Amino acid sequence: MAIEIVSWIAVGIMLATSTVLLISRDWRMSIGALAVQYVAAFWLVTRHLPFVMGSAKLITGWMVVAALGMTRLGLPSAGDEKESAFLPRGRWFRVTLMFVVVFVTAGATPRIESAIPGLSWQVIAGSLLLIGAGVAHLGMTSDTLNVIFGLLTVLTGFEILYAAIESSILVTGLLAVTNLGLGIAGSYLLIAGTSPVEEIEDEA
Repeated sequence: MAIEIVSWIAVGIMLATSTVLLISRDWRMSIGALAVQYVAAFWLVTRHLPFVMGSAKLITGWMVVAALGMTRLGLPSAGDEKESAFLPRGRWFRVTLMFVVVFVTAGATPRIESAIPGLSWQVIAGSLLLIGAGVAHLGMTSDTLNVIFGLLTVLTGFEILYAAIESSILVTGLLAVTNLGLGIAGSYLLIAGTSPVEEIEDEA
């Protein structure tokens, strides 16, 4: 019973962190939310994987967070994120979008649980919540760092669900490498996206 309660708390933390990632324009807050999100995902992953394998996923996630944070810290302030002009930009719209993700997750979780017996509701709900929030995030921004946040969120949701189905060490390692690859690619794109003119103006 205690494990079930803690698992639902982890799902609630995922909802909070994914909402922060979607509505926040402060990259420091987003980095912190992503780090906490990996802790909640670690708990759900260890429901079906050994503690060591779950720890590997957590450490990999924190390495990605550290790489992105250190890279962004060394860049000049870029202002608000870039957004598509035809999309609503208000935070209330994004909160409403998260409510839609929650409703879809609540409706799909029992169906998936009945189709794939053995999966706990918390694992399914947490996975679908992160995947939906990540897709929503990707559709709301064109900023490099936020796109990486969205991709990492989707990948984390997929890892939670896949860990409950397949416990292969090789697949776990490949997913960890994929996370690191996204972090490295994101750091490179952040540096490459900073023009020399902006750097000179910032120094002046």
